Amino acid sequence: MTEPATVLDRRAVAIDWPAEVDFDVLRATHGDLADKDDAAMAFHWETYGRNEGRLASLASLRETFVGLVPAEARVLEVGPFTHPMFEGPNVRYFDVLDGDALRAWGRELGRDVGRVPEVIHYTPSLESARGADFDIIFSCHNIEHHPDLIGHLRQAGEAVAPGGVYMLVIPDRRFCFDHFLPDLDLASVVGAHVEKRALHTAKSVIEHRAFTCHNDTLRHWQGDHGPAPDGLDGRIDYALNEIEAAAGGYIDVHAWQFTPDAFRRVLGGLHTLGLSPFRPLRIYSTPYGRNEFMAVLVREPMA
Repeated sequence: MTEPATVLDRRAVAIDWPAEVDFDVLRATHGDLADKDDAAMAFHWETYGRNEGRLASLASLRETFVGLVPAEARVLEVGPFTHPMFEGPNVRYFDVLDGDALRAWGRELGRDVGRVPEVIHYTPSLESARGADFDIIFSCHNIEHHPDLIGHLRQAGEAVAPGGVYMLVIPDRRFCFDHFLPDLDLASVVGAHVEKRALHTAKSVIEHRAFTCHNDTLRHWQGDHGPAPDGLDGRIDYALNEIEAAAGGYIDVHAWQFTPDAFRRVLGGLHTLGLSPFRPLRIYSTPYGRNEFMAVLVREPMA
């Protein structure tokens, strides 16, 4: 169902990325599909299975996805905060704060800071990792926070070897507090880059504070999204006060909301337009009961 994985340059570690849809996985994990042939499986997946959250690839699960990375791979983890996914001599970390500042922030939020990396190798801009030639850049629930998505992707492209990949764990807006907010679109992403946006817009802050809903993943899968926020309950006033108090400083909210289809469409469009060095290689569907999907982008020359 998906093209073979390719590596464009031998400087990058080769990984055999699982297909987005594997009929054998579907048969093994769903007893009602065990006796279907490939044609029937393809029809079922497109008609029912995807929307039902059927597990079509083990790489759709974060624990399996992370485990695909070989120990010898040179990894740059973006935004590890208190829960880095990778550790070891071949791993480096990027964050906008250094280790001491991350630990202080974590304590302020009441988090266990015992796993915050001792050393943040690159900070405060990903541009500081330019030319490092990593095999893999990895981020978990981070990409949605970048006001200038294109700028971030270009900086990431400068830090990864040709043929290397950007692995992402991304919240699916349908199954989290972003449910009622719209998918990202190509025009908005390009516009943010033209504006060289470094801070979130007032609109993004207001949306995040006033128009989000509950964050119970299973309830969302069951169709219970709660009442659609109307912004008239005082939360817009809260957002406006927060914007005023920030006095032009950074407020951390989601800049973009994603689904697997929207991510594939926009990231593919950016590469086709020559605006991003990364082409979508694998976009795994969100499995039932989860609120995130996995994506693999491969670095290729821009048009």
